[in-house]
Amino acid sequence: MTEGQRAYEARRAAKAGMSLEKWLSQKEKEARAEREVTSRKAGPAAPPRKPGFLARLLERAQRPL
Repeated sequence: MTEGQRAYEARRAAKAGMSLEKWLSQKEKEARAEREVTSRKAGPAAPPRKPGFLARLLERAQRPL
């Protein structure tokens, strides 16, 4: 972490009434929980949908004769 980032996080921690170490550990814990939730949601991807009627017509119109 650069000096500027550390100063910024120190100001945020002071505003929240915490020490810098406690603030950073809480921030890391929240990020870890968010990654865990995101990884659970990431199931198998749905197959691509067939283009609609209008999209097929426009695609056909763009093709050379």
